[in-house]
Amino acid sequence: MHVALIDPSRVIRRTVSGMLEAGGHSVVAFGDSTAALAHVEADPSVTCVLTSLEVQPICGLELCWSLRALADDRRPLTILVMSSARDDRPLSEVLDSGADDFLMKPPSAQELHGRLRSAERVLTLQQALIRQADTDHLTQLLNRGALMRQAGIALANASAAAPLTMLQIDIDHFKSINDRFGHDVGDCVIRCVAQVLRETGAVTGRLGGEEFAVLMPGHGLGGAAVVAHRIRSRCAVTAVPGQPDLRFTASIGLSEWSAGDSVDSLLKRADLALYAAKRGGRNRVAMTSSALRTEVVG
Repeated sequence: MHVALIDPSRVIRRTVSGMLEAGGHSVVAFGDSTAALAHVEADPSVTCVLTSLEVQPICGLELCWSLRALADDRRPLTILVMSSARDDRPLSEVLDSGADDFLMKPPSAQELHGRLRSAERVLTLQQALIRQADTDHLTQLLNRGALMRQAGIALANASAAAPLTMLQIDIDHFKSINDRFGHDVGDCVIRCVAQVLRETGAVTGRLGGEEFAVLMPGHGLGGAAVVAHRIRSRCAVTAVPGQPDLRFTASIGLSEWSAGDSVDSLLKRADLALYAAKRGGRNRVAMTSSALRTEVVG
């Protein structure tokens, strides 16, 4: 685990850091609780905080409350509290403040590693549940909700110097594939498209049915169109396992971020472009500008 250690004593920080590193954990240590809180908030790779109650300027209990506020259903965080035997604060108060467990200070290496192993088991389960909630069961890509969250993050980071393009992909004549070959073969076609999209290395998800979307931070329309044509070409030559007579194609719509865009407006323009590609004969790539001008580009 990546552990943030907070204690006013250099001796304790050095001793406990040595224990953590010996146990295979990475650790960043702080004597100042405000700096530690800012670091944990900014770095989601921190999955465990080991803090003393005797910290300043934010006291131990208040720090626990603030740390617990950072943890949500998208970010599991274990909070372990240390205190000396002189501290008569009841354990229930510590746990009610948001801590998950309590250790006497200084902890023994055996106790510390045991508590961390227990915390790792819980974190592993929580992370697995998050992945399951974010994953489309058929394709193992992101599901719509997870993809929209990623799109929101990408939009927040987009700028004139950091372009962002969204691709919307739809399997052509998918209903006919289901009607002719059956829904199990239709599912296989969906998985084939998912594999083609996965090979792009971009943030990819299934919107639902036979529709997918790809987020391409750092790519304007020109660069994203190259990738879109590659996806279209790969789909057209992909063999469906067990179905030598079946070939399929895909149509793709592109939209590029512009100032003031929301996820919905970006997706709407990609959708408009997708339907232009469909009207243009399918197996096409089209793009829609922020002024809603649509162009089929082959």
